Amino acid sequence: MKRRQQGILTGMPFMANLAARTFVDDLDRKIYLAKAPTRIVSLAPSITEVLYAIGSSQELVGVTQYCDYPPEARLKPKVGYTHPNLESIVALQPDLVLAPREFLRADFLSKLEQLKISTFIFDAKTIEDVLSHIQTLGRMLGRSASADALAAQMRQRITEIKTRTAALPHPRVLYVLNSEPLITAGPGSFIDQLIKLAGGTNVAARAKTPYPRLNMEEVLKEDPELLIFPVGKAEGIPDSEQQVWKRWATLSAVKHGRFHHIPSDLLNRPGPRIVQGLETLARTIHPNAFEDKLTP
Repeated sequence: MKRRQQGILTGMPFMANLAARTFVDDLDRKIYLAKAPTRIVSLAPSITEVLYAIGSSQELVGVTQYCDYPPEARLKPKVGYTHPNLESIVALQPDLVLAPREFLRADFLSKLEQLKISTFIFDAKTIEDVLSHIQTLGRMLGRSASADALAAQMRQRITEIKTRTAALPHPRVLYVLNSEPLITAGPGSFIDQLIKLAGGTNVAARAKTPYPRLNMEEVLKEDPELLIFPVGKAEGIPDSEQQVWKRWATLSAVKHGRFHHIPSDLLNRPGPRIVQGLETLARTIHPNAFEDKLTP
């Protein structure tokens, strides 16, 4: 029998030497890699940031138009975002596509599978998921040492932040992901977990979905003491929409002028800078607990 060429292989569990190179994504799909991919397309800014952070930027041949960090990521070829361009992706001849679950349509994934383009899906619901994804990418790409070191450093900083805020009062926080309709982060989202780790109480803690819509009656009842607005060039709440909140004069956050801004790409992206976002959030909620610097 003719020996199969070594490379990116999918759907071949009968090859014993691939056991250690088997990976399962967040859709429970198995992918088999005979060797580390050399041409990767990233369909999320968070994934792109991870690839740069673990030293795999050279393998990255395509990104979304929102992949803006680090700055050199902007120079990579663009393939779209919520509606990726299949022809652009195919033209880049990737041996691996890395994609977020929230924006990847089932029909698009099916087309990639038909074209035998290996695709790995990420769906971060917790902080531990983010760390696990970093380490998984490290194993997939032959960058385990740098990925494991990064994850360990992140865990250390998370533990220190949690230690500083655990015994403090936890004020009520509303994180405004979108104004109209009002969308926030609820249970089952990594942002909800970040609020708790930062020493806050999420006013949407009893919501039934990870990113629920709230009405103002619910908000007035919960009476948040802090309003947190993500801001940034690509996404965030503009100042005009933030000012509208002043009409709700009975809210504690409005009465005490506790409107706060956090860069959206720090807290909304489940990537290596999420700990920086957590620290920023913790310093916002408990400024007196972070008068000195944390471990770098």
